[in-house]
Amino acid sequence: MTAAVLMALGGCVSDPLAGGDEDAGEGPIVVSSANFTESEIIGNLYAQALEGAGTEVETQFNIGSREAYIPALSDGSIDVIPEYTGNLLLFLDPEADVSSPESIAEALPAALEAKGLDGLEPAEAENKDSVVVTAETAEDWDLEAIGDLAEHGDDLTMAGPPEFAERAVGLPGLEETYDVTVDGFEPIADGGGPATVDALVGGDVQAANIFSTNPAIEAEGLVVLEDPEGHFAAQNVVPVVRQDRLTADAQAALDAVSAELTTDDLVALNLRVSGEEKAEPATAAADWLEERGLLDS
Repeated sequence: MTAAVLMALGGCVSDPLAGGDEDAGEGPIVVSSANFTESEIIGNLYAQALEGAGTEVETQFNIGSREAYIPALSDGSIDVIPEYTGNLLLFLDPEADVSSPESIAEALPAALEAKGLDGLEPAEAENKDSVVVTAETAEDWDLEAIGDLAEHGDDLTMAGPPEFAERAVGLPGLEETYDVTVDGFEPIADGGGPATVDALVGGDVQAANIFSTNPAIEAEGLVVLEDPEGHFAAQNVVPVVRQDRLTADAQAALDAVSAELTTDDLVALNLRVSGEEKAEPATAAADWLEERGLLDS
C-alpha cells in the first residue's frame, strides 16, 4: 500500500519496518483496549496476530477512555492499543486540522511522537462517531442532518460516553458547528453500546452518540443524521504503539491485520459479539484471523 493511499485513508503513514528493532524492549508486549466492545475485538486481533508472529503477549482490555490509556501508553504500563485516527489527533491536539484525511495523516505522527508513541499502518476500516435518532423522532422532528436538531434543543436530551460532554468532538463542537444545544445529557459509559441504544429506543433520550459500525443501527431501524460540515473526522483504525517496543516481525504482524480489516468486517465482528450469537471477542478475532490466513505466520 502506497504512502499516498495511506494518507487518503486518514491514518499515520509509516514504513511497515520503520522503527522495528530486533532488540526491542524486553518482556511481553502488553496489548490493551478501550472500554467498548469493538476496541476489545480489535485488541484481540492484535494480540493473537502478535502471538502468531512469535511475540510474547499479555492483555489488559477495557482499561477506559483516552484520558486513561494514552498516559498508560506513555508511561509504559501498556504497549499497544487500537485507535481511531481523527479523534485521536483531536485528543492529542484540540486545535488540529481534521478537515480531511490528508490533514490528519500529516499531523498525527508528530502529535504521537510528542507522547513517545507511533502509529503503524492504518486500516481501510473506519468507525465514525455519529448522531443517531429513532425513525419516529426523525419523522416527528423532520430530521435529516445534525443541524436540524438546533431548533429542538429545549426538548433534546442526548446520550453518549461521559467524555462526550467535554470533548471538542462532542457537545461543545456540535454547538459550535451546528448551533445544537441540549436540555440534558445522559452519560453512559458503554461506548455507544447496548445501554446507549436502549436509552434511545426506550425514549429516555432523543439522540445518541453511537459509532457508525454498531449493528444496532440497522437492527433497530435507527437513523444516522447527516454531517454535511464534516464535524466528525475520518476515523480509520490504527495500531498505536510505544516507541521501540516492537520488533520488525511484530510490526509486520499488526500491519498485516490493518491491510485486511474493512468497515464491513467491523460490522460483522460487532454483530457476532453483540448480537444473538454473543461470541467472545477472542473467539470472533481468532476466526477472522484464521479465515484470512493471519495465524499461519
